[in-house]
Amino acid sequence: MTDESWEIQMKIIMLGAPGAGKGTQAKMIAEKYSIPHISTGDIFRANISQGTELGMEAKKFMDQGLLVPDELTVKILLDRVAKEDCKNGYVLDGFPRTIPQAEVLDKALTELGDKVDYAINVDVPDESIITRMSGRRACVKCGATYHVKYNAPKAEDVCDACGEGLVLRDDDHPETVTKRLNVYHDQTQPLIEYYSKKDILKAVDGTVDMKDVFGAIVAILGE
Repeated sequence: MTDESWEIQMKIIMLGAPGAGKGTQAKMIAEKYSIPHISTGDIFRANISQGTELGMEAKKFMDQGLLVPDELTVKILLDRVAKEDCKNGYVLDGFPRTIPQAEVLDKALTELGDKVDYAINVDVPDESIITRMSGRRACVKCGATYHVKYNAPKAEDVCDACGEGLVLRDDDHPETVTKRLNVYHDQTQPLIEYYSKKDILKAVDGTVDMKDVFGAIVAILGE
């Protein structure tokens, strides 16, 4: 924290379709405001690698290919946000994904006398997301990523970093992206109305340059 210590709380949920860029924005928010960027995937892996009781409970479900129940996910999440580095807030990325998850989270936070302060929706139309994701290319060797339009390699389909070939990942094929978007519209998009009713939803245009998206978010959160 700087000398201008933050008195306002910044407990933020990032919303947006897959490929909207919410993860990138979450990291930029975390860096600017010195609050942790919390991904449910990361905290699951951390708890499992550390052998915590909650982690071992989650692993039982994951080993069977099952989704971790919402109540257990929220327990792991609350354990993370109770740590010292979250005292001024945090950015949640990847949770909640459904209305029931949001309700479980709200109930748990309310019992602690706490609440979410902002739900920021990075709004990008489906056609833009399909164009974005189908243009991605990944290096088969070092994992570097490119985009045929926005971040093209110097030589077509060749990694600048190591010279290996670039591929279109299965997840980025237009048909796969469309399926993921359909799941998003069915399960996650209702959260926009849910948080709007709570009067904490803020929407930003995710189709502009990512620095401009971030500028719009900073305008909402404050310098």
